[in-house]
Amino acid sequence: MTFTQVTTTCPYCSTGCSLNLVIQDGKVIGTAPYYRSPVNEGRICPKGTYCHQFIQNPDRLKKPLIRKGDIFYEADWDAALDLISRRFAAYQPDEMAVLTSARCSNEDNYLAMKFARGVLKTRHIDHCARICHAATMVGLFLAFGCSAMTNSIPDIGESDCIFCLGSNTLEQHPLIGRQIIKARARGARLIYADPRFTPTAVQSDLFIQFYSGSDVLLLNSIMGEIIRNGWEDNSFISERTAKYESVRKVVLQKRYEPEIAGPLCGVTPEIIRTTAEWIGNAERCTVLYAMGITQQTAGVDNVRSIANLMMLTGNMGRPGTGVNALRGQNNVQGACDVGCLPNFFPGYGKVSDGAAHRTLARQWGFPNGICEPREGYDINTLFERLKGNSPEIKAMYLIGENPVVSEPDPAAVKEGLSNLEFLVVQDIFFTETCQHADVVLPAACWAEKEGTQTNTERRVQRIRKAIPPPGDAKPDTEIICALAAKMGFAEQFTYTDTRDIFNELCTVIPQYRGMTWDRVSKPEGICWPCPEPNHPGTPILYTDRFSHPDGKGVFYPVDWKEPSDLPDKKYPLRLTTGRLIWHWQSGTMTRRCKNLTDEVNEGYLEMNPTDAESLKVRSGDLIKVSFRRGSLLCKARVVRDIKKGTTFMPFHFIERATGNLPEDSPDSLPRMSEYKVAAISIEKIQDAEP
Repeated sequence: MTFTQVTTTCPYCSTGCSLNLVIQDGKVIGTAPYYRSPVNEGRICPKGTYCHQFIQNPDRLKKPLIRKGDIFYEADWDAALDLISRRFAAYQPDEMAVLTSARCSNEDNYLAMKFARGVLKTRHIDHCARICHAATMVGLFLAFGCSAMTNSIPDIGESDCIFCLGSNTLEQHPLIGRQIIKARARGARLIYADPRFTPTAVQSDLFIQFYSGSDVLLLNSIMGEIIRNGWEDNSFISERTAKYESVRKVVLQKRYEPEIAGPLCGVTPEIIRTTAEWIGNAERCTVLYAMGITQQTAGVDNVRSIANLMMLTGNMGRPGTGVNALRGQNNVQGACDVGCLPNFFPGYGKVSDGAAHRTLARQWGFPNGICEPREGYDINTLFERLKGNSPEIKAMYLIGENPVVSEPDPAAVKEGLSNLEFLVVQDIFFTETCQHADVVLPAACWAEKEGTQTNTERRVQRIRKAIPPPGDAKPDTEIICALAAKMGFAEQFTYTDTRDIFNELCTVIPQYRGMTWDRVSKPEGICWPCPEPNHPGTPILYTDRFSHPDGKGVFYPVDWKEPSDLPDKKYPLRLTTGRLIWHWQSGTMTRRCKNLTDEVNEGYLEMNPTDAESLKVRSGDLIKVSFRRGSLLCKARVVRDIKKGTTFMPFHFIERATGNLPEDSPDSLPRMSEYKVAAISIEKIQDAEP
């Protein structure tokens, strides 16, 4: 019996853990540790441990499918691509859109973006990072001139004080959570803010059980206390930042004093004072945050407040410091880097910049140019434009995305997809979104292709092919190249292998310019920016200057505004959403892994015992959860670990689609719906089964 092992990178969260896939007789039968990675050093979470189980699932798409009426029929590749090329050629550029995926490789996303802008000539391209971290992109770019995580994952273990909010790190990013534990073993303090007493809270030295939506109120109150006590870093502020006085004026308002702000946050004034003292006096403090901060209509304000706090205390540009946004999916950072955004080219050149537009058009060599040099529609706007009897968008090419589950308001998404004249979906399973497609293309999964992905700390690493794809499924890059050739652009999509694609994207992304296939194939990968071949990469950003032209970070005053969907008499409870350690995103992959579904395989609602008692609800009871836009049924879980007046639901389960819950009040900058603060009511429907 012969076993082989192939080293690759986990396909789930943005930590980017390395592991070995174990192969026997042409099948992946398990995983094994890979100890040389500086990210996870051989450790792996439950999702990574069982990531092999969905690969050979019998539900995998194996042949192209073409819809005729209400039935899908198997087709060969020529027939499917001929149909797609003919239909796409019939539309104007602004009538088409391309959605890519943060779970696809850099090479997949780069070619999809190049196809959209060069072949279809459309400016409408986006991906699901908008649902995860659009607020980070906007907020950190305005503060620092760049929107990326500032420090490396191993660097977190060097901190003296870790302030974690909006992230249940030990459950959502367990191997980053390991760095928290390493730091605490060295004597560091962990301050943790969350409405729930999570596994991360168990590790905390100070637990702030606050109300969702009061983040800016809490942060401003902390900053006010730091300034009143003289704990700010005046030399850092004067030498490396601008517009400090505007923030100082705001946070010293009476409304942010701990005695006033504390009760509104749901915490005592003493907790705010202690937090300010620990952060203000730490030699090296770092902030970790995730979607608990960004998936709010106030997401940009939350992010800018965090940036203000770290600049106020001089905790930037050094080991153990920084603003560390923990991305949701394995390649959110990479998909943004390669330009799968409506407002940025690869490397974050603005699409409205004529010089950047001309440079990219020249490098790609499209004889009749590329898309217009103006911003396209983001994913939220696209679905708005699909409403009504005469939608502006007529055709869509959707690669690796399942917006019926992942987007807010699934009913509106379904309506929009149904209004399309032509929809192509490219995926590894027949998802809920595929049901609306005219053509479904079978793609290879991450274990069946070569490529790279960029994790949350900007580390570019390899994924490696372990086995062939099933049936007639193909890697996304091969599908895109074949479709481009059908549409008359074979010359612009001629690559010998994935290495050629990576080499090309490195020439058009300044931050990747010094990388090579061989360099990123080493266990440590490379953190961008890496501007030249001999450059070692950059684990820590802003060591001597920020990315703004003058090199300074910019303070921005943020006043707290109440969330738009607060409890009232009709909807008296708050609801927040999040992940479980057993599942990932829409569950398309993890819910096909037996060991993970054996743990949890249905949605539920957590509630505090006091709230449950007042409603005569017990664990296991079937309840009706009503909100301003609809309702759903699920089972109750009564737990002491959640704040009174607050409830929680995981968002992985289409049967209990939490995307229906947020009010449709998108933020004016990143256009984010309110996932973390929704007002609900609960009605008991049926007693738990005995």
